[in-house]
Amino acid sequence: MTSTKAHLYTVDEALAATAGEVLTLYRAFINDGYVDMLDAYAIIRHVVRAQGIRVWDSDGREYLDYLLCYGALSLGHNHPAIIEAIDQARGMPNLFLHVSPGQMAACLAATLAAVTPGDLTRSFFANSGSEAVEGALKLARASTKRTRFIAAEEGFHGKTFGALSVTGHESYRTPFKPLLEDVAHVPFGDADSLEAELKRAPTAAVILEPVQGPAGMIVPPEGYLRDVRALCDHYGALMILDEIQTGFGRTGRMFACDHEDVVPDVLCLSKALSGGLYPIGAYVTSDRVWRAAYGTKDTTLLHTSTFGGNTLACTAALAAVQLTVEQDLPSRAAELGAHFRGRLEDLRDRHPLLRGVRGKGLMLGLDFKQAEGLKDRLTAGLLNQTAAMITVQMLYHHNILTLYAFNNPSVIRLAPPLVVDRIDLDRFVDALDEVLTRCPSVPKLAASTAVLIKRRRI
Repeated sequence: MTSTKAHLYTVDEALAATAGEVLTLYRAFINDGYVDMLDAYAIIRHVVRAQGIRVWDSDGREYLDYLLCYGALSLGHNHPAIIEAIDQARGMPNLFLHVSPGQMAACLAATLAAVTPGDLTRSFFANSGSEAVEGALKLARASTKRTRFIAAEEGFHGKTFGALSVTGHESYRTPFKPLLEDVAHVPFGDADSLEAELKRAPTAAVILEPVQGPAGMIVPPEGYLRDVRALCDHYGALMILDEIQTGFGRTGRMFACDHEDVVPDVLCLSKALSGGLYPIGAYVTSDRVWRAAYGTKDTTLLHTSTFGGNTLACTAALAAVQLTVEQDLPSRAAELGAHFRGRLEDLRDRHPLLRGVRGKGLMLGLDFKQAEGLKDRLTAGLLNQTAAMITVQMLYHHNILTLYAFNNPSVIRLAPPLVVDRIDLDRFVDALDEVLTRCPSVPKLAASTAVLIKRRRI
């Protein structure tokens, strides 16, 4: 590609950057492959404003966002109450002062102890979900004095080294091997396979997602989490639940483990923790586990983070958690999720392309019949992914933003905000109904999508 000269941008210049300028800069200085992938579908838009479920491009066109960064924006884009809270905290020291433990971090930790299940009372703050998982893995090793981990096949826990080691999708893992030793993967939802693996050797922890999001919104059999809890207790392993995507009301309870009244030893959180407005991650654990790992003067500073627990991120999180509790958003997610799912299942009964609807609350996946044997010269095979073609159709014809699950390209992931209006959920269903009526088969869907991409590629 032609080289692009670097330039020292001011904030005003960055805010005024055009769509073409942004693409050129992103290609040259961040990731040209990512831009190429988006451009293959011709789905790039220059979004300049966002509020709630709505975003607007530089031409003033309005779109509805039903993914919201995989549920991170649980309260929608730019919730005014969170922004107001952040403004209130400006002027306070944002980072650690050795003479002054973080005021907002302390209050957030107490708040998390109040809303998380059971005896989870000790928090560690980081900057992302991956970092929360890294901290949880280190905590497990330090507290149990064991090294081995068991995770689920097709599970996703992040892309940093330790988190990647327990992630169960091989396409992410293979380029970076050898990863951490002593990690085993078992089928998700299969308690017998887990027990067989626990019998093989002493294990520090079992780490799981209560619902596998990137794998396509996979919900395990009822009672599975209770079985895992019992097995971990029996074999002396910690139970780490990764609720980075499911936490804070997404599945219809405050945490997905609440559906089975299960209390893990470690709960990993991020995404919706701050309503998506500030980077923050956390693990919450019991006093017993924390003291076994870091409860002495020699061990108390073994795991720390420069930006973890910073004032503005913790303030955003305090506001987001308060809104979630005060407005009883978990119950709202359960009620609206039942309505949304019911209408989507009606579509499944009428449209053969839609094979199934799965998930919990407002964390849903639409499973589409996969394309087979299509020749796709236009997009180098991308039109062989039915869910991706539906994504293109929903964007072009209805200004609706969705995305397929990268680990399962037959599934579209849906994570609308917990404050969404029912009318916007119905708008999505009506739009999908129109697409599936107009394109009732994979060949018709592919032909229509190819025309759209060819005509409107940037």
